[in-house]
Amino acid sequence: MFKHTKLHPLLAGTALLAALPLAVCAQGKEPIRIGLVTSRSGGFSTMGADVARGIGFAVDEANAKGGVDGRRIILAEGDDESTPDAGRRVAEKLARDGHNLLIGPITSSISLAISQNLARWDAAFIGTISKADKLTTDACNPRFVRTNHSDAMDLAMIGEWVKGIEGNDFAILAADYVWGQDSAKSFEAAVTAQGKKVSLKLFAPLGTKDYAPYIQQIKAANVDAIWVADVSGGIAFVKQAADFNLIPKTPLIGHALVSNFVIDATGKAMANVPGNVGFTPDIDTPQTKAFVSAFKARHHRLPSDTEGQAYNGAMVLFQGVTLAKSVQPEAVTKALRGARVDTLYGKMTIRAADNQLVMPNYVARVKMADGVLRPVIEHTYPASLVPAASPLCKM
Repeated sequence: MFKHTKLHPLLAGTALLAALPLAVCAQGKEPIRIGLVTSRSGGFSTMGADVARGIGFAVDEANAKGGVDGRRIILAEGDDESTPDAGRRVAEKLARDGHNLLIGPITSSISLAISQNLARWDAAFIGTISKADKLTTDACNPRFVRTNHSDAMDLAMIGEWVKGIEGNDFAILAADYVWGQDSAKSFEAAVTAQGKKVSLKLFAPLGTKDYAPYIQQIKAANVDAIWVADVSGGIAFVKQAADFNLIPKTPLIGHALVSNFVIDATGKAMANVPGNVGFTPDIDTPQTKAFVSAFKARHHRLPSDTEGQAYNGAMVLFQGVTLAKSVQPEAVTKALRGARVDTLYGKMTIRAADNQLVMPNYVARVKMADGVLRPVIEHTYPASLVPAASPLCKM
C-alpha cells in the first residue's frame, strides 16, 4: 500500500556546492524528516502531482540554502490513492518510519482520517489543500495546522461576492462527500440570505465519469447559473457540459473549480468562469513575487494554484521548526500556534484558537494572461472578513 518513497537530499551540482559550508556546520543537528502524503493515483492524481511538485520545490530551495535552522530536509512520499483508508495507512507508515512532520493530502476526508491519529503516531500535520470546516471545528487537533482557506472562510467571502452575482435562481452540482456537501449547504445559505433561491441540488459520487443525467436535470431546471463544487469530477463535468451545450449559455460559478489543472484540460470551455482561488501569481506580496520568479526560472512556467498552496504550507512548516528550535512534532505545532509567519499572502497569523492561518481571500476569473488561459484575480477580500474560530474547537 505504501506505493513509493522519494528522498530529496541536497541538490547536486552548483547548488550543493553553495550549500556545503552551512551543511557542514549543521552536521550535528537532526534533519527535518517530512512525510508527504498525496494522491499519485485515483481521482485526485493530477492535483497530487502538483502538490508533490510544490513541496518538492520548497524542500530543494531550502536545502540549496543550507537547510532550515541549519538542518537538512529529507522528504519521503506515500501515495494515498485518493482514498481515506490508503491515506491513513501511508501516513502511519511515514510517521512510524520517522517522517512524522506530515503534509500534502488533498481531500478533506483523507485529512480527517490522518488528523485524528496524530497523537497516537507522535506526528504533526500541515494541511495545505483540504477545506472542510470539521478539521478546525469539532475535529480540530493541536497537532494540525491549516495553511489554506477553510470552507467557512470561502463562504464568508462568497456571502459578500454573491451580492454582485447576476441571476436569482441557481442549481448546485457538488461532490457527494464532506467538502462538497459543506459547500452546497453554505452556498445555498448565502444566496437565500440575498433573497435568491436554489431550485436544484445534485450530488455526484466520487469517481463519477458520466455527468449526462445531471446535465439533463440542470438544463430542464432552466436556472440562471450553476454552483459547481466537484474537484475530482470537474474536468469531466465541464467537458460534457460544453458538449451538451449547457455552457456557456448557463454560466458556471466555481468553488475550487477555477483551478489550473481543470482549465488546462478543458480548452476554452472555462473561459470567463469566475470562482474562488487559493493562490495565483497575481498576489501582490514580496513572498509571492520571489516564489513565482524562482519557480519560473526552474520550470519555465508560472506555478499553479495547487503548487502555490503546497509551497505555502511548506514555508509555514519550516518556520515552525525554526521557532521551536526542534523537529519534534508537538513542539513544532505548539510553536506555530498563535505565531506570525511569512506566507505567500504576506505576514499572517496562525490563530491560536484553532490553528487556522488567517489570510485574505480571492475571487478570480478565467482569462488570457501571460500567454495562457488562467485564473486572474478580480476581487481581494481582507483577512478581517474571516469568521471567528468555532467554539466547537477544543484544543
